[in-house]
Amino acid sequence: MQPFNTVSGSAAPFLASNIDTDVIMPKQFLKGIDRKGLDRGLFFDLRFLESGAPNPEFILNRPVWSDAAFLVVGPNFGCGSSREHAVWGLKQVGIRALIGTRFAGIFYDNCQRNGVLAIEVDEAQLKHIAGVISVAQTAHISVNLTEQTIALADGSVIPFEIDHLRKQSLLLGLDAIGTTLQRAEQIRHFETEHLAQNPWLN
Repeated sequence: MQPFNTVSGSAAPFLASNIDTDVIMPKQFLKGIDRKGLDRGLFFDLRFLESGAPNPEFILNRPVWSDAAFLVVGPNFGCGSSREHAVWGLKQVGIRALIGTRFAGIFYDNCQRNGVLAIEVDEAQLKHIAGVISVAQTAHISVNLTEQTIALADGSVIPFEIDHLRKQSLLLGLDAIGTTLQRAEQIRHFETEHLAQNPWLN
């Protein structure tokens, strides 16, 4: 995975409540045998009109936010099914982090395991962030995971909390397997001792 340390870019406001994973990645894009093309599927029914043309009203189709690195989202974002494709699609369009008050549990875990930082702030902080980034001239923010801060264009800095192990995995760009392999020597040592004590297992 791509390590996350300090990332800067535009942040798009998408504050509707209870956006589920079927909205994020509709079921017709789950048929592939690999992850290709999920950027096309992301928010498909919102991003495109029935004619197939981009919907000019959708936030990620507007010039200021078309290359957004962040989404500022409403409560319970990512609810619904556990489809990991939703996170893969976000990554493929360049979303590095989500900022909201509350994320659905499985979706939150999927984000962290795939290198997308999910930041939880309180309602007052979210309202302030949304107000600043909703104006084109101040839509640019910087997220520093090491310092656990969000720097806004109005000069304000918003702190956030994150679990230490999740933070380290994101900083190092490690998925679950990569994190486990950091302890490879300890695992081999355990296996050797365990087999020596229980030779009948060998």
